[in-house]
Amino acid sequence: MREVRLGLPDLGVGVGLRVPHYGAASANPGAVDFLEIISENFMVQGGKPRYHLDRVLETHRIVPHGVSLGIGNPESVDRSYLATLKELVRHLKAPWVSDHCCWSGAGGAHLHDLLPLPHTLEAVNVVVERARMIQDYLEVPFALENTSSYLAYTASTMTEWEFVSEIVERANIGLLFDVNNVFVNAANHEFDALDFVKRVPHDRIVQIHVAGHTDRGKYLLDTHRGPIVEPVWELYRETLRLTGPVSTIIAWDDEIPTFDVLVGEVDKARAIRRSLAQERIAEAREPSPAMAST
Repeated sequence: MREVRLGLPDLGVGVGLRVPHYGAASANPGAVDFLEIISENFMVQGGKPRYHLDRVLETHRIVPHGVSLGIGNPESVDRSYLATLKELVRHLKAPWVSDHCCWSGAGGAHLHDLLPLPHTLEAVNVVVERARMIQDYLEVPFALENTSSYLAYTASTMTEWEFVSEIVERANIGLLFDVNNVFVNAANHEFDALDFVKRVPHDRIVQIHVAGHTDRGKYLLDTHRGPIVEPVWELYRETLRLTGPVSTIIAWDDEIPTFDVLVGEVDKARAIRRSLAQERIAEAREPSPAMAST
């Protein structure tokens, strides 16, 4: 039987490390369990980014999460990018590294967006081959995140959850499961978010993102802005019921609040984890029907 979550540890609940919180994160090491960084912000040699990173690294476990890999781009993955990323991963002693299941540029131009891929077998084959290579090259477990989207391709031949599941299973990699993206896409494309949660391979989920979004009426936008709404918390709760405890990041990237506001969201996630742990203990203590009838 495959080891649950690829043998990777549950690091607890953390936040994305952003510039306004460098000092607060170092000064409050117990406030969050771990931190996630945007890989590209620290793929440099020395300077202020690395200075601040090393200060925080003294008190926290850090995992890198990329936004520029473009695993589904028309061109192959940039080997110089991977070499720089590998150096950062080794510096952090990171337990895993992640990026997005998307494309983000073509012809040498980077579009600075996480654009959806067509849900086709051809796209699956391309991403699987590249994901295997990336994981082998980086020498740590690699995970891809399900992304938000605002359009659908007429060429698609499978659902998003089938597409994502096929990739992570065939490539033998992890899934970074963003429950806010599931909620956003369910509203934008009119499917049942809970179906998505139920149908992905739960033993592949090595990390979870929980975030806010912006409601524009006809569409929801994945802005990572504002408090997390209750329906997204409910999707998080349902995901954990299926997976057990998984490393969780509260992502907040626009109109960034004070650190204590982020810690408040962390505490909500911790409360959900504790509640589900108590439920599992109570269920384990309940006698089976056969025992109860004797």
